[in-house]
Amino acid sequence: MLNFVVDPAILAPLVPPGIELDYDNGETFLSVVGFLFLDTRLLGLPIPLHRDFEEVNLRFYVRKKSADTWRRGVVFIRELVPRRAIALVARAFYGEHYFALPMKHDIEHVDLTVSVEYSWRRGRKWELLKMSGSGEPQSIPAGSHAEFITEHYWGYTCVRADCSEYRVEHPRWKIWKADTFELRADVTTLYGAQFTETLNQPPRSAFIAEGSPITIQRRSILL
Repeated sequence: MLNFVVDPAILAPLVPPGIELDYDNGETFLSVVGFLFLDTRLLGLPIPLHRDFEEVNLRFYVRKKSADTWRRGVVFIRELVPRRAIALVARAFYGEHYFALPMKHDIEHVDLTVSVEYSWRRGRKWELLKMSGSGEPQSIPAGSHAEFITEHYWGYTCVRADCSEYRVEHPRWKIWKADTFELRADVTTLYGAQFTETLNQPPRSAFIAEGSPITIQRRSILL
């Protein structure tokens, strides 16, 4: 998770109706996040040849008032996956902006050192997100910046003039703070010129999450 402070005016046009930007100490954040999905199932059923795959996404953080509580969630700007079928299913079920590209990963966890690299190919050029950490993964303190980045349990997307909502369930993660990190990509052509300056600046933080089982509930349309 590579996290950048971003001008909220850049994100405002992308916020779904009925949702508002979420702030951490008065700042809004844009994150480039790499995942490795393992033993993935759709409606409880495994899909042959599509159970284990990489994903790299660009996301930002939002919230929605529900009764007397806030539902804290994310909006995905673009999600990269390695197979077209995964992208088509994800678009159909969740309305997300999935894009299929050749991808690969390299994860090493030896003794007290962990390193993670996700790569994707556009044309003949490979781009990547990578980082490394050391020591034991640490619990995330309540009220911390790390909690803000990791503890958003709702996904929101625009559906024509409306908004859809789905819940993401997982245990509270432990994390390594990255000792080294790199995003090597042409972010202008990958994500859009409005994000070039933000993603070419030094990030505010970089984390590696230990990971866990994850359940994504069916989406509903908010009218």
